[in-house]
Amino acid sequence: MATIDTIREVLVENLDLDADAITEEATLESLGVDSLDMVELICDIEEKCGIDFGEPEGLATVGDIAAHIDSLK
Repeated sequence: MATIDTIREVLVENLDLDADAITEEATLESLGVDSLDMVELICDIEEKCGIDFGEPEGLATVGDIAAHIDSLK
């Protein structure tokens, strides 16, 4: 499964978002992802991907998150 698909799956499950709205260019702000949602997203991604996400800064889009995860694999 592609990283973007994993992120999309977690966001749809956790926040009941429209999967079509979750693109690489979509900003977290435009999706309504707040800091608490981000913590839950990171925990779920760590579990699904078997990674330690860390505490990166400057992640503004879904694509930024995907690139960060891919850099950890």
